[in-house]
Amino acid sequence: MLEWTMAQLVKHPDAMSKVYKELNEIVGQNDIVEESHLPNLTYLEAVIKETFRIHPALPLLVPRCPSKTCELGGYTIPKGTIVYLNAYALHTDPQLWEDPLEFKPDRFLSVEGNNFQFLPFGSGRRVCPGQPLAVNTLKYVLATLLHSFDWKLPAGTELELEDKFGIVIKKMNPLVLVPTPRLSSLELY
Repeated sequence: MLEWTMAQLVKHPDAMSKVYKELNEIVGQNDIVEESHLPNLTYLEAVIKETFRIHPALPLLVPRCPSKTCELGGYTIPKGTIVYLNAYALHTDPQLWEDPLEFKPDRFLSVEGNNFQFLPFGSGRRVCPGQPLAVNTLKYVLATLLHSFDWKLPAGTELELEDKFGIVIKKMNPLVLVPTPRLSSLELY
């Protein structure tokens, strides 16, 4: 997810500049990112959510199997049936999302509470128990990398966002970026 998020930010310099602006305001140029800064990095969180929406780590969430026959959405699901939820299809459904294939982190700035059209980690009692750790770690690492460096593609290269499908969706080709220091003092590194 770190690679997908960095790729989307490089592809969308307007979003990257908003993240840099937020980091400058919350953390400043004379300090390093601390855990206490993370709750205030709302735009970075929106960028992460938008990346999870477009590039869900698990496009087909962990399969489920009902313990008894049930009805869902007008369909009868027999006991013992293996059920897969296609998070990718849900996250890119034009009936649920305006411009579903466009990277628009601002759409997550006003979303609060449960949003059952956005399920990168599942939902309810079966939500991934590692979600808080995964999201907070990703946010901390991204905030640190983005606060510390400007990131650019190497000269003469182009960004591609092709993926290869599997249990998890990975970039077809690894992302290669060149960092340039951003902080006011080398002692902060």
